[in-house]
Amino acid sequence: MKNLEILFLQANLVWENPVQNRENFEKKILTRGKGCDLIVLPETFTTGFPVDPAPFAENIDGESMQWLHRMAAQTGAVITGSLLLKAASAYFNALIWMHPDGTYKRYNKRHVFSMGGEHERIKAGNHQLLVEINGWKIKPMVCYDLRFPVWSKNRYQNETFEYDLAVYVANWPAVRTYPWDILLKARAIENQAFVLGVNRVGTDGLGNNYNGHSKLIDAKGKVLSEAPESKEAAIRMSLSEKDLREFREKFNVGRDWDTFEIIK
Repeated sequence: MKNLEILFLQANLVWENPVQNRENFEKKILTRGKGCDLIVLPETFTTGFPVDPAPFAENIDGESMQWLHRMAAQTGAVITGSLLLKAASAYFNALIWMHPDGTYKRYNKRHVFSMGGEHERIKAGNHQLLVEINGWKIKPMVCYDLRFPVWSKNRYQNETFEYDLAVYVANWPAVRTYPWDILLKARAIENQAFVLGVNRVGTDGLGNNYNGHSKLIDAKGKVLSEAPESKEAAIRMSLSEKDLREFREKFNVGRDWDTFEIIK
């Protein structure tokens, strides 16, 4: 298990314009992404949130999936972010975990935002996703999932932590910045894991303002890197396997965690 090289992109999404958003991200990815292990984009990175999925939701072999494959292949990195996908008559806010060889895994957002009407258009997922890069175990989630500690909870079995890094991709409005900042730290501390939250900036087509606050936090709750407020940023960081291992060895709360089962 070596250090994990991450690039995360805080961007001003162009409202309901997949072509322009892909072009904007492509420039940043090809400039900063080579040599990375993982590149992280915000939630609904092709359109912004919330939008009517009908005009924008793609098939699983659509243009954005092909683009993700191309970006992963050109950089040699896993690329992740969420976009609107359709299957039969259902729509999903789907996080894609794209490998350079074109294989991928998918996580359908579990906690759709009912107060914003997302539940009326988007079908909620019911399966968690755990993935691995170079020995790092990673749990990716989407935006509103951050508010649900049981869904985010790490597990400890046979002297092993279920994950080392939690990733939240988001369109989290500026009006709720305080809980975003606090909950990201809480998830890191309570799960003894690194946490990365990647949010957007700018104003969407409905007048909602986003100020970013994308950040990487260590297992002690310390902010290692944070994007500048309300500005686009491409931040590259290396996660230390040694730091995480030594902290867990010295202060292993995992041994005392409650065991539990999520009933879907």
